[in-house]
Amino acid sequence: NTFTHSRIATTCTSQSSSYFILPSIPIPYATMSLADIVPPGVVTGDDLLKLLDHAREHGYAIPAVNCTSSSTCNAVLEAAKKNNSPVMIQVSNGGGAFVVGKSVKDPNAAAAGSVALAMHVRSVAKYYGVPVVLHSDHCAKKLLPWFDGMLKADEEFFAKHGEPLFSSHMLDLSEEPDEENIAICVEYFKKMAKMKIWLEMEIGITGGEEDGVNNEDVDPEKLYTTPEQVYAVYEALSKIGDMFSIAAAFGNVHGVYKPGNVKLSPEKLGNHQAYTKEKISSPLEKPIFLVMHGGSGSTDEEIQLAVSNGVIKMNIDTDTQWAYWDGLRKFEAANHDFMQG
Repeated sequence: NTFTHSRIATTCTSQSSSYFILPSIPIPYATMSLADIVPPGVVTGDDLLKLLDHAREHGYAIPAVNCTSSSTCNAVLEAAKKNNSPVMIQVSNGGGAFVVGKSVKDPNAAAAGSVALAMHVRSVAKYYGVPVVLHSDHCAKKLLPWFDGMLKADEEFFAKHGEPLFSSHMLDLSEEPDEENIAICVEYFKKMAKMKIWLEMEIGITGGEEDGVNNEDVDPEKLYTTPEQVYAVYEALSKIGDMFSIAAAFGNVHGVYKPGNVKLSPEKLGNHQAYTKEKISSPLEKPIFLVMHGGSGSTDEEIQLAVSNGVIKMNIDTDTQWAYWDGLRKFEAANHDFMQG
């Protein structure tokens, strides 16, 4: 099972309630069916906000899985259906380029592939009976043309259907100075808010390497975002709308790491919430939607603490790539003679 292998979550149902769980860590999830929260299929706009509000209120994070083909999308959708769980399907710049074909060198290939993947999910998601969030992953400054291509597709889809093609997009300008990072996010969020597209942004740096951005040798201090940085983002984006989330770094690293090799400080996320709550006099204990990247190498306890501090989305990439490949490898090994016969 994709979710079980990646250690983030499965959903199980008892006679009285269902639970969104990390292994051996039950967390109350809902006393209603998912259809009572939002309709099945791709969710956008108000329905997306309702879903993420529900996650924040009930203390669970929705798994966000990177996909590179129709078959990987279907595998994630099947796992979500089996576990009666909402899920996020996300595409990276490299993933979009892979969908088109690595032999294609056109500068618009990544955007075209990302749109093609989104159209596939749009066509089939409703048949799996669970809410699905369509998302694009890390977009560094050098990749903004890819982002612009997806936004154009959103605008065209919105003109025909009254909602965007994608549910949400991520801008990762964490390599830039904070002022520039926030300013660019503000300009894009203004465009996105008109279509009720969710914006995820990153401030502070996630270690490791992803999509050509290598932070393996970064200053360790930059792996921990401060409450002041998070509030600066909140202050700027909340003037435009409430459909945004923040990927704040707390020592997390992209890639494969065994537990104990990564120094996570998920308690810092609680400090961010408390700081912003005080600044805006919010009645909410957790006024910020937070996101967790680089979950490999984290323990169940660290993930649980991150979720309890307002993480509503957790990225899964490396673990599910392995699960998908390993499943194919085992099937071929078990059926080799038959397939060659």
